[in-house]
Amino acid sequence: MASLHRLPIAALRGLVASVWAHDPGPPPVAAARRPVLEHVLPTGATHVAVRVGGGPLRIFDDAADRRGHRLGHAVAGGARTAYHLRDISQPSVSVGAVLRPGAAAVLLGAPESALAGHHTPLECLLAAGEIDALLSRLHACSDAMQRLAVFERWLCGRAGGRGSALHPALAGIVLRPADHAMRVGELVQASGLSHRHCIAVFRQATGLGPAEWLRLQRFSRALDLACDQSLGWAEVAAASGFADQAHLSNTFRAAAGLTPSAWRLRADPATPRHVPR
Repeated sequence: MASLHRLPIAALRGLVASVWAHDPGPPPVAAARRPVLEHVLPTGATHVAVRVGGGPLRIFDDAADRRGHRLGHAVAGGARTAYHLRDISQPSVSVGAVLRPGAAAVLLGAPESALAGHHTPLECLLAAGEIDALLSRLHACSDAMQRLAVFERWLCGRAGGRGSALHPALAGIVLRPADHAMRVGELVQASGLSHRHCIAVFRQATGLGPAEWLRLQRFSRALDLACDQSLGWAEVAAASGFADQAHLSNTFRAAAGLTPSAWRLRADPATPRHVPR
C-alpha cells in the first residue's frame, strides 16, 4: 500500500491546502458481501476525490442510512458539520485535494455554499467528457506519484492562473491558524464587515456559517491533541477552546458520531478522521 499526502505544487497553493494519492495494493481475493464502513469526520473544507478503477464511491449520510448513495468515480465533497459513512469494502486507487476557502468557485464553477453538506458528482459541475479524459490519463499512470502529478496538472488547467474568490476581508481569518478561543462576534469584528454581510460572504466562501466553522476548528484542534494518549479529555477540552469536557463530548458525538473514548479506541493516529465502524 502506498499513500502520499503533501502540499500542492506552488502554482496551486492559493487554492489548494493539500493533495493526496492512495494506492491500496492488490484487491482482496473476494469482495465483501456487505459494506465495510468507516466514519469520515468533518474537516470544515471542500474536498475533491477521484477513484481510479474499482467501484463508484458509495457513502451513507449517517448510521440510520441503510441504502447509501452511489456517486460515481469523481466527486466534490462539500463542507460538513458532521460525519458521514463510507463504504471501504473494495479499496480503490484514488487521488484528491483539500480546497482552500473560495477555491471551489474557481476550480469547480460553484461556490462552497452550493456544495456544502453533500457530495456532488463532478460530472454535474464540469463539461461533458472532462472527467472521462482525466480518468483515462490517471489510468495510464504507473504509480501514485505519477497520478498525483497528472491530477495537479488538471487542477492547474482548471484554475487557469486565477486566484481564489475569497473575499479579502476573510483572508486574515480563514487562511491563518485558527484562534480557538475566538467567538462569532470577534470574527465579525475582525472582518470589518457588517454582521449580515460577514455571514453571507463567509458561507459563500466556506459553505459554513461562522459559528459552525469555529466549532469545527475547535474540534479539529481537539482531534490533533487527543492523538496524544497521555492527555486527558479535560486537558484536551481546555487546550482546544471548549468550555469544559462536557462541551467537548457533546461536540464530539455530534461531529464524529462517536464518544471521545470510542474514537480513541478505534482511531489510528495517522488517519484520525477515518475511523472503522
